[in-house]
Amino acid sequence: MSDCIFCKIRDGAIPSEKVYEDDKMFIIKDIDPKAKRHYLMIPKRHFKLLSEMTPADAEDLSYSLKKLPELSSLLGLEGGYRLVINQGDDAGQTVFHLHVHVMCGQPLDFPDLRKGK
Repeated sequence: MSDCIFCKIRDGAIPSEKVYEDDKMFIIKDIDPKAKRHYLMIPKRHFKLLSEMTPADAEDLSYSLKKLPELSSLLGLEGGYRLVINQGDDAGQTVFHLHVHVMCGQPLDFPDLRKGK
């Protein structure tokens, strides 16, 4: 997709330090981290939402999730980590290319989502 920032990073049109890359996905540092270490794991195929996944997209996402434990030392996941996939405006999705937030490096509280309602 020509206007997608993650597709532009994937293609090298926007420079970014890729922490890891292979033929199915890449991992970059989040530019607005919410934890000591906060990465974005991004499938190379462009799709916006889980509900839009093709079988090939689902295979690539599954591969990416299974790859994370192999990258534990590289990413500093040894003490545990949190995965977040925001889906849509109400969830706070700002880039509409599916990506997985990987947060680690510190104890992570779980927010009380009922506050403010």
